[in-house]
Parts: sequence; structure tokens; C-alpha cells
Amino acid sequence: MKKPTLMVGAGALALLVVAVGLSLRPGSDPVAAQQPAPVTNPVSAGPAVARLGNQQIDLTELKTVLASLPAESREQLRGNRGALETWIRSRLAQKAVLEQADAQGWRQRPEVEQQTRAATEQIVFRDYMLSVSQVPADYPSAAQVQQAYDSGKAQWVTPPLYRVSQIFLAVNDPQNIEAVRRQAQELSRRAQAAPGDFAALATQFSQDTDSAARGGDSGMQPLQQLVPEVRSAVSRLKIGAVSDVVQSAAGFHVLKLTGQQPARTATLDELRERLTQALRTQRQEQIAKAYLEGMLNTATLSIDGAELNKVLE
Repeated sequence: MKKPTLMVGAGALALLVVAVGLSLRPGSDPVAAQQPAPVTNPVSAGPAVARLGNQQIDLTELKTVLASLPAESREQLRGNRGALETWIRSRLAQKAVLEQADAQGWRQRPEVEQQTRAATEQIVFRDYMLSVSQVPADYPSAAQVQQAYDSGKAQWVTPPLYRVSQIFLAVNDPQNIEAVRRQAQELSRRAQAAPGDFAALATQFSQDTDSAARGGDSGMQPLQQLVPEVRSAVSRLKIGAVSDVVQSAAGFHVLKLTGQQPARTATLDELRERLTQALRTQRQEQIAKAYLEGMLNTATLSIDGAELNKVLE
């Protein structure tokens, strides 16, 4: 079960809404999208954090990766050692492959050189455009942020949130489905008879190890993020009540609703930072577009129709 996120829709500030909406979605892999450029056989810049053959990742490289991430993603990664080690393994494998490719002169292949030139042009273009489309440091003003918030206020709505605990039993072998069902029914009966024992039962029997470690608690989340069968059962529960057995494609669930929060509109303070960044991004795109249009609005621009037709024939 995923963590809750603000639900935003379309409206007058379409571009702004999309930008803010995207910024509110939890990232699945904060490192993969911001990996540094591949380097083979690097000169060591400090103690090696990890090695694979001739390749290594040193402390400086790892710190550079972490520093390049948004603060929220960086903190998430610091708290997720497994994800960090997965990135390290992937990076070392990439370096090892590049080492093999370089040994075979792969960078000098004509098609690779062509793609390299094209990629370089795109990097130079993007970097230069960023330099000529800088947004003033004092933009947007407090009044502009307030106006953006007021204009899209109907869209800054969080749906009703439900705090759900569960005891989950997986069905790993279809031949055992009835035995698992009976076990789930017995756990449901025990939890309904003594709801206060639910956390202890979840810790002991639930096979969802993440929530089991918290007594079955899956946190606050909107119904839309629950699997359909669970969603239907939760919507009918009263706070403190325990459900009958619910079957999904993954297995059997026994559910307890422990809390509920009605739909509400996110406050300006909650959205201020994201709105500010969205407005700055929108303004930068406007400046860049104006710069490009200015380049095209010159007397020297011409298109040879006859030559263009030869390409289209």
C-alpha cells in the first residue's frame, strides 16, 4: 500500500497544476534519473566505497551523486541502504561494461561518434539556454504565489484518507488456497472478538513484513491507492472495526480501520515551495521560448522550398 499524495486535476492553470502535481508524486528511484556521466578507469579521489575488478566508486563520486539530488530524495536515499547499494551495484556494472567497450574501440565506431556529437550538441544547447533564461531571484513575489494558489484552489484537494492495518496471508501455491483461507478466517474471528489484539496478531502472522513490523499499520492513504477488493471493504468499515476475510489476487487480507481524515484543501503554506518552483519553471520556459522566437525573427532566415521538396519526394 502506497503513501498518500495530493490529488490534483486540470483547470485554468493547466501547466502549473501539472508541474505541482508531478512534484507531489513519490519518486521510485531518486538516483537512477540523476546518475553522473559514465567514467571508466577513474583516478581515485578517495577511499573506495565499492569495487568491481578495475572499477571502483569512491567517496567523492558518491557524495556528488547525493548532493545532486533534491533534499527530499536525498534524505529518502540516506534512509534506504538497500536502494543505495542497488545503485552502487548498477553503477559498477555500467563502468565494467564501458571498460570492455573501450578496450574494443567502441567509442571510435562511426555510429557511436555520430550519436556522441548529437548528444554533445543537445547538452551544450540545454546548458546555454539555461544561462540565457535565468529567472530573477525575487520571482515570484508573495502576491504572485498567492494568486496562483487562489486561482487553482479548487484543485489543491486531498481526498479522504484512511488509516488501515492488515493481516496478510499470501497464496504461494494454488493447491493450498483453502488452507490459507481457513487460517485467515480464524484470524479474522479472533481479531473481531478482541480488536485490541489486532496489532499482536498482525505482528505474529501477517506476511506483509513491512506493515507487520508496525503491528499491521499501513499508514494514511486514499482509497484509490488500495487494491479494489481492499478498497471496497475499507469503505464499509467503521473506525475500530475489523473486516471479514477479503480475497485479492495476491492472497487474503484481514483489515482494521484505525483512523480516517476527511477530504480537505491543502493550505498555501503546504504548497508554497512547490508553487514557487512551478512558477519559476513556467517563467523560465517563457523566457527561453521568447529567446528562440527572437532568433527566428530575423531578416536572414530563409527556407528553400525547392530543396525541401526534394527531401519530401
